[in-house]
Amino acid sequence: MFNQYKPTWMVDKIYNITPAQLKSKGIDAVLTDLDNTLIAWNNPDGTPELLEWIKSMKEANIPVIVVSNNKASRIERAVNSLGLDYVSRAMKPFNKGFKEVERRYKLPNKHLVMIGDQLMTDIKGANSAGIRTILVKPIVETDAWNTQFNRAMEKKIMSYLVKKHPDMKWRTSLND
Repeated sequence: MFNQYKPTWMVDKIYNITPAQLKSKGIDAVLTDLDNTLIAWNNPDGTPELLEWIKSMKEANIPVIVVSNNKASRIERAVNSLGLDYVSRAMKPFNKGFKEVERRYKLPNKHLVMIGDQLMTDIKGANSAGIRTILVKPIVETDAWNTQFNRAMEKKIMSYLVKKHPDMKWRTSLND
């Protein structure tokens, strides 16, 4: 019933995911949500840890593409200084934004992974596009008003998934 929300992996935070881990899984590009995955929703400037993570991905020739439901001006403010490409108004949980990335980069979905902090948008959307997923814990405990409803629903879905799939556990890396 809720299997469309089941992540492929669950990792504490995006910064724990290394290029070597991704390459070992056949992943050539990272799609990531913006708010509370890459940056705190209320702090668009990011952290030194984020800058180091992006640098490691660039050195490994792994593109990082932000796939967000936000409008372009909001995403640009956050990613311009980071040198990341993005897809705005992705319409997650639909697969519009994911298909746009596949066309733009000419990468089949089996070589992509979506990293996000929300089951209802990031994970469900990528799953519907046939893209593997990594659920991460939100960077900060608070959310924008429009995310709070989803969080309440996600608690119920997560409870169901963990009961049905005992292997669903938070890990510190893809290889744990």
